[in-house]
Amino acid sequence: MFGSSPLAVTSILILNILVFMAWNLASVETTDFMARNFLISWAGLLEGRFWTLITAAFSHNLFFHFFMNMFVLNGFGAAVERTIGFSSFLKFYLFAAAFSSLSHAVVSTFLLGEPNLPALGASGAISGLVFLFAVIYPRQQIFIFGLIPVPAKWAVAAFVGLDLWGLIAQTGGGGLPIGHGAHLGGVVAGILYYFFILRKNFSRA
Repeated sequence: MFGSSPLAVTSILILNILVFMAWNLASVETTDFMARNFLISWAGLLEGRFWTLITAAFSHNLFFHFFMNMFVLNGFGAAVERTIGFSSFLKFYLFAAAFSSLSHAVVSTFLLGEPNLPALGASGAISGLVFLFAVIYPRQQIFIFGLIPVPAKWAVAAFVGLDLWGLIAQTGGGGLPIGHGAHLGGVVAGILYYFFILRKNFSRA
């Protein structure tokens, strides 16, 4: 998985692996510790567990969820980190992680009426990462389902559309148990980072 991945991506991958192992090796007592410290919810934030804005984005307890997020992180993250550098990539990833976690908490509370709804996973931060990849390399081909080549900018537009549709369905009481709010929050983080920080740095280069 690591291959030629640059330092920030490799470090993030290792942290995700360690937290995944902690979930799956946890006893009854440590599972409660993991739930309190590696799940994000509005109720948890009100209790003062603000660190979960970051820790939840390094947290997976199901293998498929973990593997898919790490696969995408390794592929897209390596390209982006080589372009913007270690420091900028790490700052962006942590910003996208916190922003997407907060977005889940806000959406679950004020749109879905479920302030206790917990979430975990890197999907929100990675949504922001994929958006950033698409604006840096808009014509780069992304293979949907590993088969269908689509320019990155159109692939991201399609994913955003699906998340909007899914969130609307959830507000009506339907939809799937997917963190659409976190995904969309990650994209917003990518938009903010690109237009207010990255584009200025590119223009000075």
